[in-house]
Order: sequence, then structure tokens, then C-alpha cells
Amino acid sequence: MPLRINAARLLSDLTHLSQIGAGQDGALWRVAGTKADRAGRDWLDKTMRVEGLHTRYDETGNVFSRREDTTGPWLLIGSHADTVPAGGHLDGAYGVIAAMEVLRTLHEADHPLADHVETVAWFDEEGVRPESAGGLVGSTALAGSAHVDDLVGYLEIHVEQGRRMEEGGLDLAPVTGIVGVRRYRVAVSGQENHAGTTMWADRQDAGRVAARVVAGLKDVILAVDPKGIGNAGVIGFGPGAANVVPGTASAELEVRASSDTALDDIETALEADLSRIAAEENCAAELVRVSAKPAAHFDRRVLGVVDEACRGRGRTDHLLSYAGHDASVISTRLPTAMMFVPSTGGFSHSHKEHTPDGQLVLGAQALLDAVLKAAPMLLARPGSSVALAA
Repeated sequence: MPLRINAARLLSDLTHLSQIGAGQDGALWRVAGTKADRAGRDWLDKTMRVEGLHTRYDETGNVFSRREDTTGPWLLIGSHADTVPAGGHLDGAYGVIAAMEVLRTLHEADHPLADHVETVAWFDEEGVRPESAGGLVGSTALAGSAHVDDLVGYLEIHVEQGRRMEEGGLDLAPVTGIVGVRRYRVAVSGQENHAGTTMWADRQDAGRVAARVVAGLKDVILAVDPKGIGNAGVIGFGPGAANVVPGTASAELEVRASSDTALDDIETALEADLSRIAAEENCAAELVRVSAKPAAHFDRRVLGVVDEACRGRGRTDHLLSYAGHDASVISTRLPTAMMFVPSTGGFSHSHKEHTPDGQLVLGAQALLDAVLKAAPMLLARPGSSVALAA
């Protein structure tokens, strides 16, 4: 009989985790390193221990679970347990709970693959702490650790965080890769002066430079890459008075594109645009790259298995992820693939985040299907002494 996940347990666990760090409006404040984040990871730890599984924390704060007394190698499955401030209950958490459900299903059935599957709840994927340098902290630590050599691959399921699946009527989506992400700081120096007595031609208005760069960001990106995307989430003027021409200004920009070449070309275009605008406003300015996450392209063999699992469960199509994920880091060390379930209305990083229960259950079942197909293939890699039939 084909293995089936426990749908009621999956949904119950999602509900329980969504209560840890929740505000009155249901938004989650499980930011990495906070008391709520620690409570969430401790609950994951205890939940798996109750099921008779072995769990451990690594030095970074990642939580791993697997069967007792197994020696590997393992196929790693999971996602992240932290949230953004006022975040949703599915971003990251769904992938963690779905992975836990897959391992528990294999464990309860005493399936031979149960000894070769490990789950992870990554620490600090979101990167909203000042010291996080763009996030993906837990996966970056694992990628540089000795434990990565004990692993044969990585699978992750996640909510889409967009409207493409909902608009296309898709139930599941294999993810082909993840966009590269770069963050920049724009710093502008001009000359503060009296706003009422300084004529336009005499101004060195740092604020206008920053504002014009922010306003033109969309056009600069699209001129280079029609599928590129960006954001300006922070802008500031100094000294910050309505009747003073700003002498300093700053802005924080983010750019996302499907290839590192496109990111390079966009960066060059941004530098040229900033230089031109600063000269026109008689100011000095610089574009400083703060962080860079390279574009990821997933393993074709594993992606093929995920595609097969998704097609066996519903309507599907390949998608590129515009959101960053720990899978991008892990893909540099291990054969990796992802799959999406839809996000209602495209909401994410918000308490409005929602996916119907039926689609959450379907996705977890598809993840189990993918594990049952991918693990034997990856465990039979050259040099491995393990070979298991699907």
C-alpha cells in the first residue's frame, strides 16, 4: 500500500507552531534569536523526540532530526523556522512541518529509507537581524561544515509567496532555481542650505539625487532584464527639516535577477544612472554593494524527480523562485530541488498569508513521493555503499 502522510497531524502541527510568537492579529514575531524563535525551535525538538526520533542543535542553531543510531548518508529535507517581524504562519514553517511529517511517516512504517532521511529547521533564513548580512545563516553554516559530507541531497517545499500559481490554476510547481539577490547602499553628499533662499540652479540637493535614483530603479532594471525586479525599502535625508535643502541622503536598494550576468549588468547600469544624476544635481554619490547572494540553478536529476512527483498529484508547471531560500546555498554543495504550493492572493511576510488545507496536505504528500524517488537515486551515487529500491 502506498505511504500516506497523516494530514490531521500535519495541520495540527502547523496550527501549534503558528501560536508561538503570535501577536493579537495573528502575525508572527519569531525573529531569529528571539525568545519566541527559541521557543519555536524547542517545540520542534520536543515534538520529534516524542515520536522516538533523535534531534540535535548545531552550533549555529539549526535543528536536525533523524532516526536513532543511524549512520547515514542522509537526504536532507526541511526549511526555516524563523519569521520576519509581523510575518505569516506558513513561510518557512510549512516546509519544516511537512519535512517532519515525511520523516515520521517513514519512521512509523519502518520503511528502509527512514534511516536515510534527516530533517532540518534552518536558523535565521530571513536575515532581518543587523548581524545577519542578508540571511541564510544556518544553511551557510552547514554548507561549510563537515556534516554536509554526510548528506546526499536536499529537498524543500515552500509556499510560493506570489500569485503565479493561483492565477495559473496550479496545484504544485517544481522550482527550477532561485534568483540572485544583491543589496546596495546609496550614499549622497551635497550641501545643506536654506530651502527658501537657495534657487534651484544653486542647490546641491542630496535628497533629489536619492529620490531620482529610487524613482528610476524600475526603469533601469527592466532596460537590462525584462524579468528582473527590485525594491527601495529605505530612504533618508539629512539634516531632516522641511525648510533645509538636504546635504546628505541615503537609500537602500535590492535587485533580483535570474542570473549573475544580469545582476552584473544591472549593477553597472545603476552605477551609471547614479553618476549621471549626481552630476546633474552638483552632488557626489556612491553605490556600495552590501550583500550578494548568487543565482541558483537546481540539479536536473533531482528536479526531474520532483517534477514527476508533482505531476502525479495535480496540475503543475515549472517556476523560478523570486524569493530567496536556504536551498540556494545548499545547492552549491548538494544536489538540490524545491517545490511550491500556492499562496492565496500572493500574500507573504504578512498575517494574511494563507494556503488552503487541502493544498498543504497535497504538497506534503508530493514531498513524500519525491523523497521516495530521489533518495534511492542519490544514495546509489558512485562511492556510496547504500543502494535502496524505491
